Amino acid sequence: MGMNVGSSSSSDADVMVDINTTPLIDVMLVLLIMLIITIPIQLHAVNLNLPVGTPPPSDVKPEVVKIDVDARSVVHWQGVPVVSGAELEQKMQEVAALATQPEVHLRPDRHARYEVVAGILAATKRVGLSKIGVIGSEQFIE
Repeated sequence: MGMNVGSSSSSDADVMVDINTTPLIDVMLVLLIMLIITIPIQLHAVNLNLPVGTPPPSDVKPEVVKIDVDARSVVHWQGVPVVSGAELEQKMQEVAALATQPEVHLRPDRHARYEVVAGILAATKRVGLSKIGVIGSEQFIE
């Protein structure tokens, strides 16, 4: 039993198992060029529906209606206390019937009851007032 340890005979030739990638790269470059040429040119455009007509004059400021709710949940219309909810809603309807709708600034006190403020907001929606803002909300952050 003998074992052949050492160099192999010269009859065993070293076989190179490398693939020639040059034709593969050439074909890939040709395909890439054909792909770039055949892709249609895309237009980067966004269609917008812009308003037509003349803008409203900027010097006309809308009327500001101030509604205050104090700590005892008493509602004040332009500084004058309002006795009932029906009176407040009547004043809101008069203001909503104007040609240019005024801005309503609601300023509740932090100790006012929630249902009073929510009732005012509901009344503004009922009569059709849409320009409403809650003013003085920084007093609620502590």
